[in-house]
Amino acid sequence: MSMETDETPALDNLILGEIQVLLSEKRTALSSLRTGIAIFALPLSVLSVLIATSRYYSFEKVMPLLAPLLLLNLGLVVLGSWLIYHAICRLHHYDHLIRKLTQKYRSIAEFIE
Repeated sequence: MSMETDETPALDNLILGEIQVLLSEKRTALSSLRTGIAIFALPLSVLSVLIATSRYYSFEKVMPLLAPLLLLNLGLVVLGSWLIYHAICRLHHYDHLIRKLTQKYRSIAEFIE
């Protein structure tokens, strides 16, 4: 066996391993995106319930309870938005890295796309 044929499968295995790591990081970013969407949706559902039941209470009487709840909801909206933004940025970054690897090593491009 020549040295050339021994190096090519090892290089392909190394690149495929790299791509597998990037794909697992991409799955992690997708789960972060899912978590961000869930955190973002929670305050919206709480506010929907409050609006739907608003005829049963007076705002003046529940304002000491309503103000901290609205502040907590604002914090959850900010956290959910940040998680969504960060996950989308990471997804684009990992897609870019995978695209660079497949352009550099054409032998594995057919397995990725």
